[in-house]
Amino acid sequence: MTEMVIPSGGTPWLTLVLVIPLLGVAGILLAQESLSRQVALGVSTLCFLVSLPLWFLFDNGNGGMQFVEKHQWIESPSIHYALGVDGISMPLVLLTTLLTPLCILVSWTAIEQRRKEFMISLLVMETATIGVFAALDFVLFYVFWETMLIPMYLLIGVWGGPNRVYAAVKFFLYTLAGSILLLVAILVLYFEGGRTFDILTLTQAHYSPNLQSLVFWAFFAAFAVKVPMFPFHTWLPDAHVEAPTAGSVILASVLLKLGTYGFLRFSLPMLPDASVAFGPIIMALSVIAIIYGAYMALAQADLKKLIAYSSVSHMGFVTLGLFALNAQGIEGAMLQMINHGITTGALFMCVGIIYERTHSRQIVDNGGLAKAMPQFATFFVIFSLSSVGLPGMNSFVGEFLVLVGAFEWSKLTATLASLGIILAAAYILYMVQRIVYGPAASAMLPKLFDLNPREFGMLLPLVFFVFWIGLYPNPLLDVMHGSVNRVLASQSEIVTVDRGQQTDKPTRLVADGAVNSQPLTGKVQ
Repeated sequence: MTEMVIPSGGTPWLTLVLVIPLLGVAGILLAQESLSRQVALGVSTLCFLVSLPLWFLFDNGNGGMQFVEKHQWIESPSIHYALGVDGISMPLVLLTTLLTPLCILVSWTAIEQRRKEFMISLLVMETATIGVFAALDFVLFYVFWETMLIPMYLLIGVWGGPNRVYAAVKFFLYTLAGSILLLVAILVLYFEGGRTFDILTLTQAHYSPNLQSLVFWAFFAAFAVKVPMFPFHTWLPDAHVEAPTAGSVILASVLLKLGTYGFLRFSLPMLPDASVAFGPIIMALSVIAIIYGAYMALAQADLKKLIAYSSVSHMGFVTLGLFALNAQGIEGAMLQMINHGITTGALFMCVGIIYERTHSRQIVDNGGLAKAMPQFATFFVIFSLSSVGLPGMNSFVGEFLVLVGAFEWSKLTATLASLGIILAAAYILYMVQRIVYGPAASAMLPKLFDLNPREFGMLLPLVFFVFWIGLYPNPLLDVMHGSVNRVLASQSEIVTVDRGQQTDKPTRLVADGAVNSQPLTGKVQ
């Protein structure tokens, strides 16, 4: 299937979104220390406003790349500055531009030392993340992928907690190890796919099953660490606990999505046979992550660690949906990527608000907030119920579609994964009971006061998205549908498989332009 490319119409929207944060970096360097927050907030807000045309001008009827820009960067080997977004990447770009100004607001009073450098790190992180989602050249993608490590390492290692150096080094080593194998995989595809780094061209190329297997596991090493999938998750709780609030929000809401985006952008369409063959392994690891992360969350006394382990569990649903390899599962996984970014980012913001008052993240030190901070308690309960997956809220839609897709793939797998929802209700509601309605610690009561206008304003947009996606998810699903069809139909052939018939090799049960709801397995159940 030929990938359709829709030009940007003359306005380089993606370049503008990439460059504006870098201009902000220059502005902060020239500004006084006291003005760095204002400059960073103004620039990040402008970046969000400039990114909005990506949503309003996007053609939902076509799943190809849109807003495409392509310019020669290096002649030999042929490397291009190539950007473009489709229904998979465009929502993630908007999520990044939305959360960056909120991260600046949540750091407004929390960061007192080296404020300029902190704001610069956030803006560089924004550019690098958007670049990963928009890059259409593998070298450009890899440059942005590696660039992200630097500001995140600094956010944890410079502005983090007492064990920040350990957490930062652990984060860096885990992700760097995966990145090296990612580079090897890119070079293999370059030589086997026609000596080009063009992602769309390499997606259309055909690779032998053996080569697909090797490249699949190289990709897996890079993307599984980023998600992070079990058992590569051990860096995440340390990073979250030690990172400042803004670092935790960016890490949970955006950086974890880079791994699942990699699976969806590269592993599934480029390596279809390997994705089918090794799908059961990924599904098994996903179920383990869902249950293990939830059980670990039940045992936590630190709020940040509890939310960190809940991220491991919730991201397990995303990989579960992706490797169900049907439309419901993949669209549910994509929706859950957005939902997790909104809900978990909001919960980390709430923890940061409490920590600024009590200087403690321990659950026992932060009880009785319903009386002392009624507005905060309302927001906290809304985001907690969203994390549980209450009907009418955003996470319910994503988890429901993921479970439908997983049920198509395997009834047993879907049943086991659904246990994660029950466990999520257990640890989230137990946390809410103690934090919101539990007895207040007498030593902390004088320090508790309700939300100020800045804190109220940064939480309100996230509440809007919780209910908008929960009650009317169609606009997001419409954006995703065409691109999901292309992922499933890429390099596929129409086959007829009788119920219960075993084929000689894994095949993709799809038709041109319409995705069959059956799983992409060799045996139809």
